[in-house]
Amino acid sequence: MTKAEIEAVLQAAFSRCDAVNYPLNEQQKQILLGLVVELERLQRQSNNGDDHSEENPLDELTVEQRSLLLEFVKEQEQQNHPWKIKLLNDWLHNRNSASMQFIRELYGPQWLNRVQPRHVAAYAELDNRETLKVKVGDRIEVCNSLWEWVQESGPCAPEWFPCTVIGIAEKDDNGQAYTSCLIRFDSGMEYEIQGIYRWNRYNWRWPNT
Repeated sequence: MTKAEIEAVLQAAFSRCDAVNYPLNEQQKQILLGLVVELERLQRQSNNGDDHSEENPLDELTVEQRSLLLEFVKEQEQQNHPWKIKLLNDWLHNRNSASMQFIRELYGPQWLNRVQPRHVAAYAELDNRETLKVKVGDRIEVCNSLWEWVQESGPCAPEWFPCTVIGIAEKDDNGQAYTSCLIRFDSGMEYEIQGIYRWNRYNWRWPNT
């Protein structure tokens, strides 16, 4: 869809909200329309071959702000609440986001839309903590070192394959609890990753796109 088409859909949605006596205020409308601008920017970058995959929006935060965000993400994930949805809902309903209010006031929805799971995971790993947990439906990439011997240089070099998480299970092996993850490759083949947060943590990653 083009920018004009998306804006037309949003304007129709605004009208429907008015019709059922749940009108959005101007700030709420601007948040939604701002996301259209961000989508257009990302599309333009894609068309121009402009690759910003190495940029991490969390680099723009202060150390204190980043720590607050990581803690917030971790708390929301533990409650199975998508953290970005929580913030957007706060903004749309004009609710104060407490410790996360600074994101709304200083960075806005455009910045929030740039943040991907790999960006959060990059800083979480520096603190040696698993902030984001995989969920059914998530897209991740797995390394072929899961099922074959690989070397950085050699006939069997590491390769990464996209897949979708289709199952999560908590297991116990003689008192040692671990998480097992069932994935499905785009080819339709399925594979189980045992110890996804422990011994196999470095054999999967969040995708760059």
